[in-house]
Amino acid sequence: MAFLRTLCVVTITVTFLSNGSHSQLSVCGTPPLNTRIVGGQDAPAGSWPWQASLHSSGRHFCGGSLINKEWVLTAAHCFSSISASNVLVYVGRLSQQGSNPNEVTRTVTQIILHPNYTRSTSDNDMCLLKLSSAVTFTNFIRPVCLAAPGSSFHAGATSWVTGWGSISSGVTLPSPQTLQEVDVPVVGNKQCNCNYGVGSITDNMICAGLSAGGKDSCQGDSGGPMVSKQGIRWIQSGVVSFGNGCAQANLPGVYARVSQYQTWINTQITSDQPGYVTFSSSGTDSDLSVSCNGLPAPATTTTAPTTTASTTTAPKTTTTTAPKTTTTTAPKTTTTTAPKTTTTTAPKTTTTTAPKTTPEPVVCGSASLNSLTGGGLASGGSWPWIASLQTNGTHVCGGTMVAEDYVMSDAGCFSSQSDASQWTVIMGRLKQNGSNPNEVTLKVINITMSTLTANNVAILRLASQPTLSDYIQPICVDQGSSTFSIGTQCWVAGWGKDQGGAEQNLQQSQTSVVDCESSGSSDNICTAALDLRQGEVGGPLMCKQGDAWYQAAVLTVDSSNKTSSSKTRWSRSPRSSSIQVFTKTARFQSFLQTTVGTLPLPVTARTPVNDTNTANNTTVSAITAVVTPASGATLAHSSLVLLFLSLLSLLLSLGQA
Repeated sequence: MAFLRTLCVVTITVTFLSNGSHSQLSVCGTPPLNTRIVGGQDAPAGSWPWQASLHSSGRHFCGGSLINKEWVLTAAHCFSSISASNVLVYVGRLSQQGSNPNEVTRTVTQIILHPNYTRSTSDNDMCLLKLSSAVTFTNFIRPVCLAAPGSSFHAGATSWVTGWGSISSGVTLPSPQTLQEVDVPVVGNKQCNCNYGVGSITDNMICAGLSAGGKDSCQGDSGGPMVSKQGIRWIQSGVVSFGNGCAQANLPGVYARVSQYQTWINTQITSDQPGYVTFSSSGTDSDLSVSCNGLPAPATTTTAPTTTASTTTAPKTTTTTAPKTTTTTAPKTTTTTAPKTTTTTAPKTTTTTAPKTTPEPVVCGSASLNSLTGGGLASGGSWPWIASLQTNGTHVCGGTMVAEDYVMSDAGCFSSQSDASQWTVIMGRLKQNGSNPNEVTLKVINITMSTLTANNVAILRLASQPTLSDYIQPICVDQGSSTFSIGTQCWVAGWGKDQGGAEQNLQQSQTSVVDCESSGSSDNICTAALDLRQGEVGGPLMCKQGDAWYQAAVLTVDSSNKTSSSKTRWSRSPRSSSIQVFTKTARFQSFLQTTVGTLPLPVTARTPVNDTNTANNTTVSAITAVVTPASGATLAHSSLVLLFLSLLSLLLSLGQA
């Protein structure tokens, strides 16, 4: 299962015992009904009795954990735009649909975000919710113990994460949406820093996941608990906070480290305080021997990474200049072949082969090499319309070819550099670092931006038209005629910052169309939460209809996530169950018609009649060329000649007999 991480504490009228209270410690972290030893599946009722489900507008958006009779711990990022009056807390709940006889519901009277919570870095992603009244402990409703300061969770320590989040990026938990459980090993902070970029993971965070991927929390799991068992007790070590996608290799989930916050929690909860237990891992922590570029030597302090983090960025821009040497002179060779054959071969009527290369109407949305194997690394030709927009040899934004000499992107990509001569477009590229035998680099001669309110798009006019191939094709642009109903499976692709490994391979993620709810507008299309990052802005939201792929929206950045930097930047992906709101491409129909003109027709619009006629014409031409190389005789004439020769041969053979 995949979980999103949001850390926040919900104050429920629950009586949690203080640090020194024996009665509090006698009840926390001891679920009578928990006998589970494996994960990644439905959790039985009562297995995780501290699990809370937070609802707003009638739907689950984050998880939480009951830490006493009145308070719930969750993630701060879950409450960036939600007030206490709009939150319901369910404890004792098993499934989001159907009957839950053991659950109780409370409203929230207070939301307390950690004062040092930083949205841009997800540091201190903690929150407390106070419930409107206390709950009664049962076999199905019981508090969890919290990791005390000084707890040690060595790399490899078994942990469990629970929640109702997506089961993979963009794939919601199927009905009846039963609580999921998954076991994941702790990943040391050094290794996690190497995975995410040195400096990304602070001492206030703890990571967990498999190096091969496959198990993780995801969107909708934010705020939920990560727990480990010691003796008879379950101790909460983390609060689901953020991650890069869900369950990807070498990208573990990141959690707020609970053991860092006892002082803050006890300051907010002055009576019946939660039970704290020191968790101790045995053996030597293998994370101590981890090293990577930018990480300080084992003997140095944790402050060193801040002075060396910049060293990791240089290699990412050094290899992008090579593609500039790719030539587009290959088409020049096509002009020399025809003259070589004109002296003697022209009479062969090979001129009738023209129908083969007759400019067939350019079609859109055709991706013959797309196998749709899932999220993660894309393969060559999977998305042949994806463009890499670059300045000074560095990838800045994504884009899509919408016609042979036009590329569409987000207007925000050009806010600091609108001079067309400073931009290049690379089509057919798969890797930002590495070999790309199918790519073509094109100059930009003009940039035109729409002028509507809110989000806008940009159209780049290319200096020349690339030769279309399996790796370079235009996408169809929805202009209002396509219907992307709720539940439609769609995809996004791009070169996100720090994604795709050392070669920065093109990444792809699946999502689905959801109800826009309060963001509803005829101009908007909404999807499940996406892990969009710097470098992916301007790329497409793609949905398939029939045989053709359509661009439903341009990936744009929420203005609230923009920084003062000249380059658009995506914040890390929290794991709350939020929706992504995009402006439909249909809103720009008039602008596209004015700027680009007629767009290509979808691949399904091709008529087989023309292909058949072309085939027949070339067949006739071939026969004619063989029979009457210089005269241009018709097929009927050639047949008479063949009949005459056959009769003559028969007569000669009879005479010899």
